Amino acid sequence: MGTKVKTKGGKRIEKVRESFDSMKSYNLKEAIEILKKSTSTKFDETVEIVMNLGVDATKSDQLVRGVAQMPNGTGKKIRVAALVKGPNVEKAKAAGADIVGLDDIIDDIKEEKINFDICIATPDVMPKISPVAKILGTKGLMPNPKLGTVTMDVESAIKKIKAGQVKFRTEKAGIIHAGIGKISFTLDALIGNVSALVDAVQKEKPTGSKGSYVKSVFVTSTMSPSLRVELGSVLK
Repeated sequence: MGTKVKTKGGKRIEKVRESFDSMKSYNLKEAIEILKKSTSTKFDETVEIVMNLGVDATKSDQLVRGVAQMPNGTGKKIRVAALVKGPNVEKAKAAGADIVGLDDIIDDIKEEKINFDICIATPDVMPKISPVAKILGTKGLMPNPKLGTVTMDVESAIKKIKAGQVKFRTEKAGIIHAGIGKISFTLDALIGNVSALVDAVQKEKPTGSKGSYVKSVFVTSTMSPSLRVELGSVLK
């Protein structure tokens, strides 16, 4: 006979579950209101969205990935490394990059000294990055034109990242999950961020995806259960 494992915050989560119907779909506003009312932790919980997409995640042409600009920020300080040279060094510093350089940063990466959350680069330095591409790739940090992190407009890229961007990518079974803000955000701010992420994901629909693209959407916070969201309240 197995032993029931007690999880941290278990009693609180069970109490939260009693306050809503786990089988019901809530409109987005109502779901976020429930999350905000149910929080009782001493830290500012992250609000997350989980999307189940109608794609075959095992096929490369159905991989869904991209970047969503959060209109109300993410509540998280993002450390940006800019791998640039020449005039772009001062531009990157002026735009607010936390780490700026090239050879010195590459040397640190080789030793897996990575003190940043996002790495941007200009196209002219990409050949120099190739020796550390595998290290950056396994950590999801490799600069990518599709994600806007390989660009000559380093100032705009850095400012957008600092303002609040969320990267998304399908995982196994076609699931996307991403943090879109903090529980302390206003209701309207969280709704706006959820809408921005959902819109960005919809724009990345693969041509090979058949039938319903967005199958289900859930919202949750760090220490709360997931609430199913009515698709009609988030899809356009």
